[in-house]
Amino acid sequence: MNRHIGFLFMATGLLFLLAGIMFGILGGVFYLFPQELRDALPFTKIRPLHVSAIVFWILFAAIGGLYLYLPKYKKKHSARLGIWHYLLLLIAATAILGCYFTGIFGGREYWEFPPILALPIAASFILLGINFYKSMRKNKEPWPAYRWMWLTGIIFFLLSFTESYLWLIPYFRDSLVRDMAVQWKSYGSLVGSWNMLINGSALFIMEKLSGDRTMARKPLTFSMFFLGLFNLMFNWGHHIYSLPVNDFIRYTAYIVSMTELLILGKIILNWRSTLSEAKRNKHLLPFRFMTAADIWIFLNLFTAILMSVPALNLYTHGTHVTVAHAMGTTIGINTMLLLASICYACTRFLGKLSSKSIRWVNKGLYFGNISLLVFWLALLGAGISKAMLQTQNPSIAHGLLMQQLKPWFIGFTLSGAGIVAGLVMVIVPLLHFMITKKIKLNTQTAHKLLQHS
Repeated sequence: MNRHIGFLFMATGLLFLLAGIMFGILGGVFYLFPQELRDALPFTKIRPLHVSAIVFWILFAAIGGLYLYLPKYKKKHSARLGIWHYLLLLIAATAILGCYFTGIFGGREYWEFPPILALPIAASFILLGINFYKSMRKNKEPWPAYRWMWLTGIIFFLLSFTESYLWLIPYFRDSLVRDMAVQWKSYGSLVGSWNMLINGSALFIMEKLSGDRTMARKPLTFSMFFLGLFNLMFNWGHHIYSLPVNDFIRYTAYIVSMTELLILGKIILNWRSTLSEAKRNKHLLPFRFMTAADIWIFLNLFTAILMSVPALNLYTHGTHVTVAHAMGTTIGINTMLLLASICYACTRFLGKLSSKSIRWVNKGLYFGNISLLVFWLALLGAGISKAMLQTQNPSIAHGLLMQQLKPWFIGFTLSGAGIVAGLVMVIVPLLHFMITKKIKLNTQTAHKLLQHS
């Protein structure tokens, strides 16, 4: 039953990814034709629709991996908790998108929906934590690093998600500095928490593909885990360099930013070197998505440095450099790792994809990543150009500033369409495979039950 729940989460996540990239391309078009689109679907709606859909893609796909990769549940009520978990998160997600469509807001940046909708999200993660405990409570052997990643990801999501609503208390809401500091601290930690879930599944897959059971138990791997946990708690500091906070926070955020991705990249490189050519061919799709994520880890170090050095952050914060970093992380790293997880899960539990589907997925992988590179470079160009223009002419009108950045906007809108096309070529075959295979397996199971009866 946990496999059914796992694939249900993953398939739902893929649908949210489709929605998110469609809203994203609309957001790019908005930069080119703002007046024409403002009345039909304003940017104030497009942006939260895009952001929320992508966040739910990450959550659903990452949680799906947990249900598939955790030890099998022994009791049926764990499966029922999983269904309730799924329904609560799905109800919250659809209600949030519905609120944005109808113009009902009431939260803070990234969580702009009415605060009441936070309750089913929190409840769903509580159920996930209970199911995790039920799966692991009888496991007496020392845990590999990926199980600690999953556990800390669940716990810190609940802590950070709760913290993100401290603005409801007047003590925080009535102070601009406290409000902004807590807001960005909680959001940074939330990103770190779902990165824990994603990286845990990635490490699990690396272990299974390599056949090296010691990989997730090595000191270097646990060093990455503890550094990731440290990053989760402190790396958010670069978001609030402009606020009057203690210098210790700034220095800690800077140091952590410069080291965590390097260690993760080193682990993936070590993993790649342990795979024989036969194993690479056997699990080709997961390996290629992991390799793409590995490349984006190193590319994204560049924007991490730009954002984390205080002297540069002063000029790049709030520009499209920040967006480039977010897109490189969300699409280049997180999405590639999650798609690797889905490809691995399909192959392991449902069987091999058809040759035609594999060809489409491979084409989408290459086309999407090439388009993402152009998109990333265009955003960097727009951000750096904006910083230079504002420095040279601080009184420049916003409309004139945006007009001068239009060539960069054309570039990232066209390449954004390429990302959409590439991801669609990946998503559609995977969705079709999961749906048809699950229907076939369920039909076979029902047929056997009828024969036995």
